[in-house]
Amino acid sequence: MTSPLRFDETTYQSVTATVDGVTVSYRCFMDLTYVSRPVDDIQKLNVFVPEAYFNGQRVNGYNRVSAPIFMPNTVGGYMPGPRDFPGNPQPFSRGETILKALKQGYVVVSAGVRGRTQTNFQGEYIGKAPAFIVDMKAAVRYVKFNAGRLPGDPEKIITNGTSAGGATSALMGASGNADFFDTALLALGAAPATDDVFAVSAYCPIHNLEHADAAYEWQFGGIYQWHRQKIREADNQFICTPVHGKLTPAERRLSPILRADFSGYLNGLQLTDDAGRPLRLTAEGNGSFKEAIIAKIRQSAQEALNAGVDVTKYAGVTVVDGRVPRLDWNQYLRSITRMKGVPAFDALDLSSPEADLFGSRLLAAKHFTSFSQAHTTVASQLADADLVAAINPLTYLLKPQSHVAQHWRIRHGAADRDTSFAP
Repeated sequence: MTSPLRFDETTYQSVTATVDGVTVSYRCFMDLTYVSRPVDDIQKLNVFVPEAYFNGQRVNGYNRVSAPIFMPNTVGGYMPGPRDFPGNPQPFSRGETILKALKQGYVVVSAGVRGRTQTNFQGEYIGKAPAFIVDMKAAVRYVKFNAGRLPGDPEKIITNGTSAGGATSALMGASGNADFFDTALLALGAAPATDDVFAVSAYCPIHNLEHADAAYEWQFGGIYQWHRQKIREADNQFICTPVHGKLTPAERRLSPILRADFSGYLNGLQLTDDAGRPLRLTAEGNGSFKEAIIAKIRQSAQEALNAGVDVTKYAGVTVVDGRVPRLDWNQYLRSITRMKGVPAFDALDLSSPEADLFGSRLLAAKHFTSFSQAHTTVASQLADADLVAAINPLTYLLKPQSHVAQHWRIRHGAADRDTSFAP
């Protein structure tokens, strides 16, 4: 009996596009269900394969069997992440990225995953944690289950995402085959295969949520004005509106408490630099860890300056004779501005995307830190600690319990204020 999850290469569309002046021909296999018992139409994926691989040819040295498999997601704010395709007009689309990957000879698999706002016909939530990562794992298992049928090397899967999508990518790389997710995967009818991946590409991952509030105040404590974009979903589109404000007196009182917590947490990690020197923080938040962060930003500024970028548009960046010899931490942070309130992620009124993520089938949101539960301004419940830990990549990096990806590339913009530079 043929499995309903068997990849069929006979049903496809042939497409030709121009990428950076180069003609790229590829086949599209669209709307493939990657679990046998889906709970929402979003649980489908699209596959894109260079046409050359069906003619015995190579692209960039790769062939049908050896090509890496690139799996970008469209998750943002832990909202639903629909499957993507070149030419997709939606604002979350990374269609150009798909085309560039095809040009390099990659096979591309774009899977749709559930998000925190989704409900079923009964009005029950179906996308709360850990749904987003369960769906990504199921998509990877589909790819591996179809090894030899779906073009590409299933042992060379590269995940990719930005913000909450970066966290999704990082969690995929850290939690390969972790048994915490087995029950949920079984319920969906995921393919009988593994879900570890080869490499991670993550941009500004919003993760380590248990400690993200403290890290944010370590960095932005003392800055009272915030500037951000409010994201809402309407007519299947994400709409961004600029919003500005100031910390309330209550937020100003809580900020130093959270800030002080970060030093103890950071020191407990016992981090070291490349030379083996300890990276530490004093109770006031200074020390070798902070200096290492400053050095990284200064290095980034130097590279940008070398590329012709005007880095002096940010206060605190000193340029002398084509060099960036110094960066004033406090001036620089005030220049890039604060983005979030206090706490930055586990909002006391449960209004934050992350609190919403930890809701349940019948409950919209829950606190996920004991700090916010203790200071809550609304009736609330505390999310299960095991669940909170299970969707934190650091859980698996600090205590071996999974298959961790061999290769990692994490990119955090030097002026990005969505999360702290620290996590």
